[in-house]
Amino acid sequence: MFKNVQQLKEKSLTLWLAIPMAFLIVSCELEDPPPFGRAGNEVRFAGRDWVVKTGPSPLGPGPNYFSDKPEDIFLDGQGYLHMRIAEHDGIWYATELVGQDTVGYGEYTWVIAGDYENIPENTVLGLFTWNTESFKTQANSEVDIELAKWGNVNTKPLHTSVQPVNFGPYYPERTREADTEAGDLIGVTTHQFIWTEDVISWKSWKGRGTGGALIWQWSYSRSNPNNIPRVKNENGNSSDPIVIPAPENNTNVRMNHWLLGGVPPLDGQVQEAIIMDFTYVPY
Repeated sequence: MFKNVQQLKEKSLTLWLAIPMAFLIVSCELEDPPPFGRAGNEVRFAGRDWVVKTGPSPLGPGPNYFSDKPEDIFLDGQGYLHMRIAEHDGIWYATELVGQDTVGYGEYTWVIAGDYENIPENTVLGLFTWNTESFKTQANSEVDIELAKWGNVNTKPLHTSVQPVNFGPYYPERTREADTEAGDLIGVTTHQFIWTEDVISWKSWKGRGTGGALIWQWSYSRSNPNNIPRVKNENGNSSDPIVIPAPENNTNVRMNHWLLGGVPPLDGQVQEAIIMDFTYVPY
């Protein structure tokens, strides 16, 4: 992750020069989201429509204040999404994008850029599915990839999970800390999960796309006798017991960049994540 503006500018210039001019397409009409870019709190990224999450008071996760400022969540000339954690008027803000189309079983793939091995131990980049309306039946239909150290400087930062994991009792069989090597999460990396009724599988690769060196894989299967139904407990409510959550109407894909407990980054610096691409292939 790029920790200062000059480092980000230098990296952005390198990426800009490497992109063919055919990708530099902009629209001047603000009524509709351009091929890449932002109009108000609507964002067009990776061929999909997203909305910036914001509100006047702290929201989950964290809780955090979530920024709608254009300098905190934007697309650059290559069409890459930038999501910042930044301070404004003495308050630190997180960022989140909410996908506007319904998703379900299928293949979810993100390409990201940055140094995620040296992130502050209280920042989180989340790439996940969510459904606000399916808490009771499917524990919010949540499948996760998270780049975070969860408050421990010695924790390896790539985590893959199927919820619920830590809502009430802790269910360790539903999450894994990736056993990555030094340097694996620096630069461009690709992260994917495939969600089906019976199995969720995760893989991560060096570089852009699934043809690079494999750096992590794990699967969670309904057929494993250790993977028993679990209940999500939150705000005094309990979900039905589930093994693998199912998608329902209004399940969407989300990306967020946030702070544990809303506490400022432990290095005191603006944090910036770059999402180069996202694809979803339904099954």
